[in-house]
Amino acid sequence: MPTPTGEMLAPTTAPGGRTREPLQAAPARADLPEVGLPEVDLPEVDLPQGADLREMAPADARELTRVLLRRLSTLEEGTREYSYVRNTLVEMNLSLVRFAIRRFNSHREPKEDLLQVGAVGLVKAIDRFDPDLGVEFTTFAMPTVLGELRRHFRDTTWAVHVPRRLQELRIVLARAQEKLAHDLDRAPTPAELAEHLSLPVEEVVEGLTAANGHTAGSLDLGGAEDEDGPGPLADRLGEEDQRLSRVEDLVALKPLVAALPERERLILSMRFCEDMTQSQIGARLGLSQMHVSRLLSRTLRKLREGLDSD
Repeated sequence: MPTPTGEMLAPTTAPGGRTREPLQAAPARADLPEVGLPEVDLPEVDLPQGADLREMAPADARELTRVLLRRLSTLEEGTREYSYVRNTLVEMNLSLVRFAIRRFNSHREPKEDLLQVGAVGLVKAIDRFDPDLGVEFTTFAMPTVLGELRRHFRDTTWAVHVPRRLQELRIVLARAQEKLAHDLDRAPTPAELAEHLSLPVEEVVEGLTAANGHTAGSLDLGGAEDEDGPGPLADRLGEEDQRLSRVEDLVALKPLVAALPERERLILSMRFCEDMTQSQIGARLGLSQMHVSRLLSRTLRKLREGLDSD
């Protein structure tokens, strides 16, 4: 084994006269302290010189994991030796996380993100493991890694937040739908799902509705591929018509306009309905443009005051 100074321990002789090469420590990384592994009684493993711990044979990895876990339990947390042994255990057992991720191949989450989440579960398993339990580390760690992955899917992958009860009901309904679809050779109805699961129909409907919140479609997703097909959904959604607010104003103005003198109503009609200028209105009514302007201003002011008082 390499010492902290880089020296190699001499090869040892295994039972039967077979020469066993010294075990190599994990290569130093930026996030690991540059110290040698603590002195431990290594199991008899047959590795070529310079082997990477992450590429060890499964049997050798299990043996060395047992030894390092027992050694870790004797070290003080926070020391450089503790961190080195702990990180080495993580590197050696990442294959366990990759194996657990295979159970979630149907999900669209990036594998790199799932590897990070699973590694968190692996670290928790290493910290909680008791070598005196008498069980294999993989048996203890797998439920912790899977639990961390399921927690990730439950808390971070839903497009719309729904209660945990409905999240779990969605999984139950999916399994029931698959089974009934196979037995009935068609999609089951909510009533059939409720009878199969011994649940109220209302709860099944609620669960099916909540399942739609797991994923969300993009507003930029196009429709049919042909040229005459609809475009992106965002282009087909309605928007608020600003002109609708004018309807209320017109309804409120109707009695106010009806209460005006006939000449003022006529001026308003010629100005805003016939789009005539003040000079044209004056020529038709025999009034000066200045007089028309004063009448129009007074009428509009009267209408505004009437709207404000309402």
